[in-house]
Amino acid sequence: MRERWFGSTGRRVPEVVLDGTVDLEGAVILDSVSDVERIRAAHLEGSPVVVRAKTAEEVVSALSRGEVACVLVRDKALLELDLAGLTYG
Repeated sequence: MRERWFGSTGRRVPEVVLDGTVDLEGAVILDSVSDVERIRAAHLEGSPVVVRAKTAEEVVSALSRGEVACVLVRDKALLELDLAGLTYG
């Protein structure tokens, strides 16, 4: 399981997690990566950025942003994605 830094908290979290299984206190939680300015501002402040995703494409899109600490999913199948294959083919 790959992990990422959870903002400037010093914690590491799985890059893709099932919604409700990780403590997200202090995180900026977004429904997409469309608000780039908000993502950048939160990252610069040291706040963890968490994005919700419903599809494999949304997971890959969110993880392509280095500022995103983790992606929340509700579908357990999205935890098993071959992210390297989806990203690099």
